[in-house]
Amino acid sequence: MKKRIGLFLLLGIFNLALAQTVESRKRTEDVGVDVGYYEKGPLNSITDVAGVLVGHTTRYEGENIRTGVTAILPHSGNVFQEKVPAAIYCFNSFGKLAGYTQVAELGNIETPIILTNTLNVGTAILALVRYTLEQEGNEQTRSVNAIVGETNDGYLNDIRGQHITEKDIFQAIENATEGLIKEGSVGAGTGTTALGYKGGIGTASRVTLSIDGEKYTVGVLVQTNFGRNLFINGVPFTREVKEQKIRKLEDGSCMIVIATDAPLSPRNLERLAKRAFAGMARTTDQMSNSSGDYAIAFSTAYRIPYSSQKQKDKIPDLVRNSSMTTLFHAVEEATQEAIYNSLFMATSVKGINGHQAQAIPLKKVEEMIKDYNQYKINERLLWHPER
Repeated sequence: MKKRIGLFLLLGIFNLALAQTVESRKRTEDVGVDVGYYEKGPLNSITDVAGVLVGHTTRYEGENIRTGVTAILPHSGNVFQEKVPAAIYCFNSFGKLAGYTQVAELGNIETPIILTNTLNVGTAILALVRYTLEQEGNEQTRSVNAIVGETNDGYLNDIRGQHITEKDIFQAIENATEGLIKEGSVGAGTGTTALGYKGGIGTASRVTLSIDGEKYTVGVLVQTNFGRNLFINGVPFTREVKEQKIRKLEDGSCMIVIATDAPLSPRNLERLAKRAFAGMARTTDQMSNSSGDYAIAFSTAYRIPYSSQKQKDKIPDLVRNSSMTTLFHAVEEATQEAIYNSLFMATSVKGINGHQAQAIPLKKVEEMIKDYNQYKINERLLWHPER
């Protein structure tokens, strides 16, 4: 009996310690970093855009495997048969994004979006093709344009081992759900580093001002794996943290996935994707040659049926060019906050060859934000959308 009580106590202590470890990581808003001035979605997540699903597969095994997969689904149906309008903007094309040219040509995507590591893009393509061919209704399909993005997690992960399997891709898709999603050192962000610290998966959302009587949601998910100096709401964090050794690199990449329920043309989706990098630029002061930075944007407002006979009366009135500014502001803010969330929610990771990436010290973030009087920046803005 005493042994059993002792075991229960030990388990209780373990669970408490685990809970404290999880609770020690906070999202941007909980740290006191108030990004921008637009209203956030209920979950402050890409899944605030109705119908969008996100799933992860995390491979954290032994001392060397630190990698994974993140899947983003525009809707829960057959994406090949019910495509969605989309665009991709390449800010710096030192990367291995698959599927770009057909999206540029046709203005839609026809598979889930997969994020993983650089050397497993081929595996992800094969898995997405197999997944699409096996879906009911696709029995006659003979061409599939798989969308796969990547960043290089080789600092922490045995990337040459190519440990991601087709099963991992399928699992991430099957795990995809609506609602609150995991951030930080999970999925495709398991082995990434960013801005001197452990990077990972981050997400955020914003609600636009009224456009012809309608408000729309813009959701962003990022896979951060880029170096350079970190700025938090203008605070030069890297410069000010003098006592801590920070791993600074010029190389690295960032994948940005944008979802919106605003009815946009593929051309305006590309304009929206382009503005995401204004948000990314607010987090750093340098861009490198060896960085693969891409933004993939899609709209859930309408679908493009594979069968031409079903395409009549499917496209609603589209948002005008002159009404795009509020969407631009929304994606800029959401991208900036998603990058911060990828850092703030990430846990420290030790990987291959003893390499380590430390989680950003949130207490130091809170202290510095207060020292620079940036705690409630949106209350001091000269211009505010509601004024």
